[in-house]
Amino acid sequence: MKKPILGSQSFLSDNTKRVESYEKYIKEVYDKPANEKPIYTGRYFMVLKEGQKSFAKTKKMLESKMGFSVANSNDYVSESLNESNMEGADVLIYEDLGVALVGGEDEQIQMLESADPNADFILEPEKIVYIPDDSPGVLNIPSTWGIDITQAINSQFTGQEIKLAILDTGFDMEHPDYKGRIITTNSFVPDETIQDVHGHGTHCIGSACGNIDSNGQRYGVATNAWIYAGKVLSNQGSGAQSWILNGMMWAAKNGCKVISMSLGSRVFPGQSYDMAYERAAQFAISKGAVVLAAAGNDSRRSWNQFNPVSSPADSPSILSVGALDSNLNIADFSNRAINPTGKVDIAGPGVMIYSSWPMPIRYRTISGTSMATPHVAGITALLWEQNPNFKPDQIIEQLRNLTKKLSLPGIDIGAGLSIAP
Repeated sequence: MKKPILGSQSFLSDNTKRVESYEKYIKEVYDKPANEKPIYTGRYFMVLKEGQKSFAKTKKMLESKMGFSVANSNDYVSESLNESNMEGADVLIYEDLGVALVGGEDEQIQMLESADPNADFILEPEKIVYIPDDSPGVLNIPSTWGIDITQAINSQFTGQEIKLAILDTGFDMEHPDYKGRIITTNSFVPDETIQDVHGHGTHCIGSACGNIDSNGQRYGVATNAWIYAGKVLSNQGSGAQSWILNGMMWAAKNGCKVISMSLGSRVFPGQSYDMAYERAAQFAISKGAVVLAAAGNDSRRSWNQFNPVSSPADSPSILSVGALDSNLNIADFSNRAINPTGKVDIAGPGVMIYSSWPMPIRYRTISGTSMATPHVAGITALLWEQNPNFKPDQIIEQLRNLTKKLSLPGIDIGAGLSIAP
């Protein structure tokens, strides 16, 4: 049986498939049924230990010894790196990252799985990525407390000409609040346009770089940032991990100074971060970007349930953002730094957040670390405007230095509440 080839979405629509080892893990460790959402696509990432150095040797091995059909991400410069353009390919090599996405026949996958432990690569299963389980609020309560409490409302900076990328479910290109804005879009979801049918992406873009609503009330942080909307999650709010990598590389290569991702895959105690994400984040940093991601909404603190920071926010080179409410208490759902590699770096407003939504609804109030992340992303854009000659690590240092210190554990909020310059 052949694994899903590049370009297939079948692994996203079949919610009955499970990974047996995952079910066993859940039963033994958590003693409860496995989550209804599937975890893996059935494909794998080959993370090359020597990165680009072993690219040529790996390509030759995949093609000549194992019979794979190989595509290279660098061949898609003039067109979107979208799997729908690669039907029939078994492997997509991200030469810049030293990572390869592998589909192919079961026999081929088994050959890779049985490779010598001292081989030149590490195999990681490709995850399915979801919008965090955000909590709906009242449909339309125009409270923009996040703009006030982060002091963005008083900042002299607007993110002018700073390229800010939101990788999510797309964007409502017809939303009247964004007329006249500089907006660049790209869809990495096979057979779907940039149009945001779900709503989550338009809401995140609003918090990061929206401006004012129909009544003149401001709800966005970086009101003059140049918007880069990358659709990496489908209209149902899910996507393949490779689509996220495609979006990250697109944003980095286009000179985005901020890459914000309110998405993730659940991580369990003891699990380490995904090397593919870490390689992509390091590539983005090398191009001058700061990368942020939502810490995740899997905890239920009121029930004394704490879950680790989600992937990709648990990657060392990605800033993980936790959520606070308007009283500056940690949100009940916000994940905690439980695993050694999954810290919370900073916190932002994430409860009852009012922002843009696809028409005709136009606005909506929801809660989640998804909402906290674009607030911090917008503040990061303001810092880039203030310090155009800084490097990413200097911007991050400024971001930490400006935080409001709170009497809450660092494992929940990192350096504190993000404050605008």
